[in-house]
Amino acid sequence: MSTIGHLINGRVVTEGGRKQEVYNPATGAAEKEVVLATKATVEEAIACAQAAYPAWRDTPPIKRARIMFKFKELLEANADKICELIGQEHGKISHDAAGELQRGIENVEYACGIPELLKGEYSKNVGPGIDSWSEFQPLGVVAGITPFNFPVMVPLWMYPMAIACGNTFVLKPSERDPSSTLYVAQLLQEAGLPDGVINVVNGDKEAVDTLLNDERVKAVSFVGSTPIAEYIYTTANANGKRCQALGGAKNHAIVMPDADIDNAVNQLLGAAFGSSGERCMALSVAVAVGDAAADALVSKMQAAMADLKVGVYSESSNDFGPVITAAHRDKVVGFINSAEADGANVVVDGRNPEVAGYEKGFFVGGTLIDRVTPQMDSYQQEIFGPVLQVVRVNTMEEAMALIDDHEYGNGTCIFTRDGEAARYFSDHIQVGMVGINVPLPVPVAYHSFGGWKRSLFGDLHAYGPDGVRFNTKRKTITQRWPSAGVREGASFSMPTMK
Repeated sequence: MSTIGHLINGRVVTEGGRKQEVYNPATGAAEKEVVLATKATVEEAIACAQAAYPAWRDTPPIKRARIMFKFKELLEANADKICELIGQEHGKISHDAAGELQRGIENVEYACGIPELLKGEYSKNVGPGIDSWSEFQPLGVVAGITPFNFPVMVPLWMYPMAIACGNTFVLKPSERDPSSTLYVAQLLQEAGLPDGVINVVNGDKEAVDTLLNDERVKAVSFVGSTPIAEYIYTTANANGKRCQALGGAKNHAIVMPDADIDNAVNQLLGAAFGSSGERCMALSVAVAVGDAAADALVSKMQAAMADLKVGVYSESSNDFGPVITAAHRDKVVGFINSAEADGANVVVDGRNPEVAGYEKGFFVGGTLIDRVTPQMDSYQQEIFGPVLQVVRVNTMEEAMALIDDHEYGNGTCIFTRDGEAARYFSDHIQVGMVGINVPLPVPVAYHSFGGWKRSLFGDLHAYGPDGVRFNTKRKTITQRWPSAGVREGASFSMPTMK
């Protein structure tokens, strides 16, 4: 059984610490093990990052950009290997893993523009012979804590921009599928990054708490569940750190009576069941306005779902794979059981899928549940599995109130042909990312990603322009060089241009 270690100061470290099994979710078997970092191991990684910081901070942005350009080339050249590692440990189908990687690469591309992104503002003669400008300086050692569902993409939301801005980085990825994350970080080293600028420590709460409590870490980025996001944000802030913590979601799609139902069904299939629903932007609730729209939606979804294929990552004809662990599979099935017990109608039942040759895998088939109500636990909670629930309402106002009343505000969309309705929806809905006939409105790399309400703790969103702001601090300089022989007397009034 191979052992997955840490990357510290350019070297892979596998000795010391507890070990945890890493499963192939398609087979249900433990095929690797990962070393979990002790407090001392994390502190060593932080120390190496801090030691590397002065030289990296002073490296010209254009040289940092050149490393990012080379990193992009290496990611593309090694795409098959990266996708294979994702599939082996996450279960994501190869075409979905390729999409995850491409989204990550786009963030690297954005970071390649760092010489332009770090240009400050300059004003000449703000006063007699006085010039003023602002510049963006790095923070120091920055940390990232990332989830299992996107082991490549989410880390690439964080450290390319942090490093391009002149910071050094310590990454704590999910211990459930760490191989692809480690491999990608090694490619960044291969691209020419100096030792200590990127460090990867695998671990659990001990590693997380060390990062949160160490005063050398100046900022923390996190993506995961809302309870953990709130804990990380609260702890980091108490320790004087800058923090952005992205939490959970319960993403709704409103299906209006005038919607193109066939198009909505096709869009919902991928948005609800892609990656086994293990996406923070997965559409898990369809809110149908009127029984006619609901009946048509449920009927057509039921027919379309007959062709869904769940299976192993290496078969590209499969639509989605297993969920991450046996415990998570049982949790998803428990929500289906709960909805049924509460009176909902399980139209398509994915609780016992048959996957030939992979009978011990952690599979849940695509599930469609109709006549769900907001009082049901399965509606209130984030299921994070291949389950689409249908809630019926009478008006668009009811649908929007349903979305606004939920504690999460990550993503949402509306299916309609009515431009007025779409504009009203996008203007007034209390959600951070909105799609109009677009089911997964994930912003591109040169915008920023983040929800509202309890889906985000912190003021700045992830990647894009907010990524630059999060990873830098603004400094404003005002200067004057008095002319020779000219001396002004002392002034005790507040300086103005009046």
